[in-house]
Amino acid sequence: MRSSRVERNTKETRIGGSLKLDGQGTYEISTGIRFFDHMLELFAKHGGFDLKLQAQGDLDVDQHHTVEDCGIVLGQLFSKALGDRKGINRAGYFVMPMDETLAVVAIDLSGRPALVYDDKVRVRLVGGLQTELLEDFFGGFVAHAGANLHAKVMYGRSSHHKIESIFKCFARAMRYACSKDQRLKDQLPSTKGLL
Repeated sequence: MRSSRVERNTKETRIGGSLKLDGQGTYEISTGIRFFDHMLELFAKHGGFDLKLQAQGDLDVDQHHTVEDCGIVLGQLFSKALGDRKGINRAGYFVMPMDETLAVVAIDLSGRPALVYDDKVRVRLVGGLQTELLEDFFGGFVAHAGANLHAKVMYGRSSHHKIESIFKCFARAMRYACSKDQRLKDQLPSTKGLL
């Protein structure tokens, strides 16, 4: 079973999570930020991952610590569940239409963290979530998952749709990248012999 559990406790946040890569898309998410919960729920559903994430953060100060630390914990969960990464596809991408919006996400589980992010959202809040923090969420994820992630909204009108299309793309790209290729099941997907 490719699964993991992580607990991360700081003076700013207390976060516990579990992940099953080859799941059914079930989820139990509670961060104190309902729109953020919704994005993580649809990530689990569209990725086919079983994800539990419970976060208590200093939301009376700001959402920053909670959102970024959830990205860190999600990255740690994936890194642990992937283990030595032998046999995985390693890279994946997806293009997602969400009504009038189109987004693309490409990911490489290369062991080298890098992020290029452009959601074209120009409002401060969507459903109570401080939108500028999404880049911090993905930054925390790539740093701890050892992933190279490019996420871009090509065009769109609705800020809700822009963010949702990115999370759905992220889910589908991760689903493929984490999937096993039976022909290469004992091989590390790298000519270096190291990820």
